[in-house]
Parts: sequence; structure tokens; C-alpha cells
Amino acid sequence: MRLTTKGRFAVTAMIDLGLRAQSGPVALAAISQRQHISLSYLEQLFGKLRRHQLVESTRGPGGGYSLGRAAADISVADIIVAVDEPIDATGCGGKEDCMGQDAGKCMTHDLWTSLNEKMIEYLDSISLGRLVDEQLAKGVSIDEAPVKRAISSAPVVKPIKVTGPNSVFALGAALTK
Repeated sequence: MRLTTKGRFAVTAMIDLGLRAQSGPVALAAISQRQHISLSYLEQLFGKLRRHQLVESTRGPGGGYSLGRAAADISVADIIVAVDEPIDATGCGGKEDCMGQDAGKCMTHDLWTSLNEKMIEYLDSISLGRLVDEQLAKGVSIDEAPVKRAISSAPVVKPIKVTGPNSVFALGAALTK
């Protein structure tokens, strides 16, 4: 089994969200800035997490995401499975056709299947609440930094510079020169 960035980023973002669970909904843009994860990638991950009811979304000003249930009730396995991360060390994806063309299981199939069970058991034993508590014990700061918004509340005033003719007559005069 190889854990890809999808699983790693999902767990990291959920820890970030769990750290701020008491503060209300958390904007994905804020998680993106703090964790250096692409906002569009987070949007994809959180769509999957929402479909698995691990997070809830709140729209509008002050909106964002919050945990769908208590952090202690969300396991790392729940997060990884929600984002479609395969937890499988077998070469056949658990289909028992390792040799291909219905030739059956390979000699190590049962070994890898057993490893899968242990990995799932381990990841299922680690709660998001535990990971959040570990971060707090390490002294991780949860100060809210201002989020850089794509749209500013201040109007942008730019002077207009006219570099060409300002009428049909001026255009005609400019073309005849």
C-alpha cells in the first residue's frame, strides 16, 4: 500500500479543521494558506468528505466547513476511504486473480491480504480527536490569521488614460496624417 498525497492532504486538512472546530466554520482558503495545499485540490477532497458526512458546509459570509461529527468519532481510515484512497497491498486489488486471466491467487496473496487487514485495523484505531490532541500537546498555534480573499472589499480605482482618438472625426484625422 502506498499512501498518496490525496490521503495525506485529506488527513492534514481534517486535523487543521479539527483544531479550529470550536471557532465555527473554517474557510478552505484559510486551510489552503496554512497547510500549503492547493485550494482547488482541497475543494475536491472536501466534496468527497462531505458526501461521506465527515464534514458539513456552511454557505455565505462567515461560511466554510466544520466537522460532521465529533473528532473522536472520525477515524483516519474513515478519512482515507472517503477520499477514495485504496488501502490495499495486494497486486490484484483483492480480486484474487493475481496471476491474471482467472489463473488464481499468487503465492503471497494471503500475506498481503493480512497486511491490508492490519493496516485498516490500525488506521481505524486512530481518531481525528487523538491527532488534534497530539498537535495541541505539541503547542501548535491556532491563531486565526487573516485570509487573503480573492475579492477585496475596497473598490479599485484606476485612472483612465486615453491614448487613441476620442471620436470618429479624430480617428479620421489621425488616419489621414
